[in-house]
Amino acid sequence: MKTLSVVVPCYNEEAALPCFLPEMQKAADKLRADHRLESEFLFVDDGSQDSTLALLRDFAQADRRVRYLSFSRNFGKEAALFAGFEHARGDYVAVMDADLQHPPAMLEEMYLAIAQEGYEIAAARRVSRKGEPPIRSLLARLFYRLINKISKAEFVDGASDFRMLSRPAVNALLRMGEYNRFSKGIFGWVGFSTKWLPYENVERVAGETCWSFWKLLLYSVEGIIAFSTAPLSIASVWGILFCLAAFVGMLYIFIKTILWGDPVAGFPTLACLLLLIGGSIQLSLGIIGQYLAKTYLETKRRPIYILGEKGGFDQREDKERGGGEKAPT
Repeated sequence: MKTLSVVVPCYNEEAALPCFLPEMQKAADKLRADHRLESEFLFVDDGSQDSTLALLRDFAQADRRVRYLSFSRNFGKEAALFAGFEHARGDYVAVMDADLQHPPAMLEEMYLAIAQEGYEIAAARRVSRKGEPPIRSLLARLFYRLINKISKAEFVDGASDFRMLSRPAVNALLRMGEYNRFSKGIFGWVGFSTKWLPYENVERVAGETCWSFWKLLLYSVEGIIAFSTAPLSIASVWGILFCLAAFVGMLYIFIKTILWGDPVAGFPTLACLLLLIGGSIQLSLGIIGQYLAKTYLETKRRPIYILGEKGGFDQREDKERGGGEKAPT
């Protein structure tokens, strides 16, 4: 029998986990009965400050299919996803949130798309943004339009992290060991045939999201920097435009002074031009600095995550995996 690994990143999900596990168990039992597909549940505790880890310990004691990893501190969802992929042992690996915004019942449809229809990846795509603030929905659509124009990776509007991957696709993802990770871009960059499954957006079953507007904005900037060098060209284009504008301005002033004898005047105009040019220089340096900072962090070769505790693994697996504290080479 083949195995499905379900990777579930968790950060302060003590309210949602008691609701999530029974639903996940029902979906796993159905997959086993209908398709002879075994399941394991791999929870990744991303340094939670509540009782999430205590719940995962109890889950592992009560259900042999439950395994968990717990980070030494909060490393972020991207690190949790990578750790889950690294420790998943299944022939298929699914990623989903613990708040039941990703319906476990869709796992069967995803499995059939890969096992019977020949796709390597089956991913969920939201067909509506019901429940989101209008400004956030608008900015999300603008982000997808922008990044698809300036990046070679495929970004599908409404795509979520909820998806199932074949083992070859997972192995390809693990080869991308960069420290600054943006999974939506990585999923698109590695390619592989993908079937998109539409689903309606639903509210969290419990708890509150940790993704504020500003965190999402910074995350989108991370994605642009990670998968496009187009912003770097802004400095060059900006410089060319200002050189042309300066040349035209000097030519105009020279001709005007020769023909009409007007003195060069206009202190407010000069002050505005200096502020505009200075601000443009700072903007260009800021863009270059963002790319330089990411390069600096990559060269440090720091580990993507550090484990504080793990449970549900046998001794042989512990020796083979070794905890995953070192950054991949």
